[in-house]
Amino acid sequence: MGNRRFDNTAGPSQRQLRVGELIRRELADVLARGDVHDDDLARVPITVSEVRASPDLKIATAYIMPLGGKGQKEALAALRRNKVELRHLVSRAMTLKYAPDLRFQLDETFDRMDETRRLFEDERVQRDIAAGHDGDASET
Repeated sequence: MGNRRFDNTAGPSQRQLRVGELIRRELADVLARGDVHDDDLARVPITVSEVRASPDLKIATAYIMPLGGKGQKEALAALRRNKVELRHLVSRAMTLKYAPDLRFQLDETFDRMDETRRLFEDERVQRDIAAGHDGDASET
């Protein structure tokens, strides 16, 4: 019997998922309302796609992307510059024992989706997919 606390193969706990989603919603609301008075944050809407909480809930990593994907470095710098105020605003609405330290990363899943879409549109891939479907039909 492995100890879940030290089992790296286990995914996030229900509590981590719940806290991450609460932080994501509150952070998105704070950014949408413009509660932080920073011109760089006000310049472009920022999508908070996911927040992952550490097992002890003391660190929350927010995955963000500016609308349209433009100004990523500036948005990330502005969020990091204002992380203390954002932490305060987010934690005000939550009932956690500790306000988690907020960390920000660019959400690269959008880029991976675009690359996957581009690959599926490739003529050779389409041919392979069609050949695979023909083989599946003959096996049954």
